[in-house]
Amino acid sequence: MQTETPQVRLSSVRKDRVLSATRLPYDLPVLVEKMKDTSSWAKGELAASILFKDSCRKVLLTSMHENTEVISFQAGKSATLQIIEGKIEFRTNKETIILNQGQYLTFHDNINYSLISLEDSSFLLTIVACR
Repeated sequence: MQTETPQVRLSSVRKDRVLSATRLPYDLPVLVEKMKDTSSWAKGELAASILFKDSCRKVLLTSMHENTEVISFQAGKSATLQIIEGKIEFRTNKETIILNQGQYLTFHDNINYSLISLEDSSFLLTIVACR
């Protein structure tokens, strides 16, 4: 029996207020727990929050239930993906990489990719649009 993977488009993710300041400290474990303590998370929805945004960069904290897929979208000029907890499958049309808690991935050149959570997972995605 194959498990159906729910698919999520990034454009459907709730957009929080835009934040840019000299210093913005975050306690990631606390933020992840708050994201998971919502009615939308309890209903099985993906949780995401913009932690930082300026004209060149955007930093998103995202939590996904097991077997959730964020379907292919393009990054900016480059991006990084840091797994806070769980396990994520990163796919492009050329390769598949499994990333575990604590691992960090960089990628460049406006590639199309998708992410699949192999277990409940949280990650930071940083997208850079300027050079």
